Amino acid sequence: MSTALCSRNHVLVTGANSGIGRATVAAMAARGWHVFAGLHHADHPGDPYEESSVTTLTIDVSDENLLANAVKAVSDHVGAAGLDGLVDNAGIGVAGPLEVLPLDRLRAQLEVNVIGQVAVTQKFLPLLRQATGRIVFISSIGDRMAMPFAGPLTASKAALSMIAHSWRQELAPWGIGVTIVAPALIHTDAADKLQRDADVLSRNMSEEGRRLYGQTFSRMVQRAVAQEKEGSPPTAVAEVVAEALTGNRVRSRVVAGKGGTALSLLTLLPTRILDALRRRLFQLPSPGSARS
Repeated sequence: MSTALCSRNHVLVTGANSGIGRATVAAMAARGWHVFAGLHHADHPGDPYEESSVTTLTIDVSDENLLANAVKAVSDHVGAAGLDGLVDNAGIGVAGPLEVLPLDRLRAQLEVNVIGQVAVTQKFLPLLRQATGRIVFISSIGDRMAMPFAGPLTASKAALSMIAHSWRQELAPWGIGVTIVAPALIHTDAADKLQRDADVLSRNMSEEGRRLYGQTFSRMVQRAVAQEKEGSPPTAVAEVVAEALTGNRVRSRVVAGKGGTALSLLTLLPTRILDALRRRLFQLPSPGSARS
């Protein structure tokens, strides 16, 4: 579709195979925007997008060639009008005891959730500058509250949020708005994937690793998955993202989903009290109990 035939606003959403990404594509298409839905080539694409206002692209945030192809496709479509919005949603979740976590899993976590988001944003910034567009980074409520056995994921989200805060200030001279959307408890397919990945990690632990962490890690994952499955639907986040892209006011950080307010307040507690609450919530051993 040529630019002359498409007078809509344009937004790119990465990680649009399912969950929050897919819900965001639907939310923006419903508002009359033309949406570029970035699909990871290694994932199942899910149900096809049938809306004429949705264009699918193959985007792997760690693949330079695929990113370059995506930039060309978007640029050819929008022309001089530029890109009005970018939603950096693509990401993975790695969990496990840090002592026994394979380092390649930690590298993958940071490569996708941090380096990959920077790569996408760098590539599309010239088009965003043309349109004085907005950027939304999908972080997590965990960017301010580390959880046991979720160190890789929460570390990546904390790093992403700090990058977003820096970028907000650096891009202000061009009027490019930057918003962090921090989902709380959201029910997506990621919960089941967390369980599967945790099972694989547990099976591959050494005998010593299972002795040290096996039962505690398994309980933690079960509790976390159960909480996620009781969370809000992905549309709750998508609506917040849509507001960040279209609202009159550009907010720096917005929490979305079930438990967001309560979890945000918990971060204000003294560390000693917060640690005790986390131990109780996830049925973790008390300090010093494993010395024997």
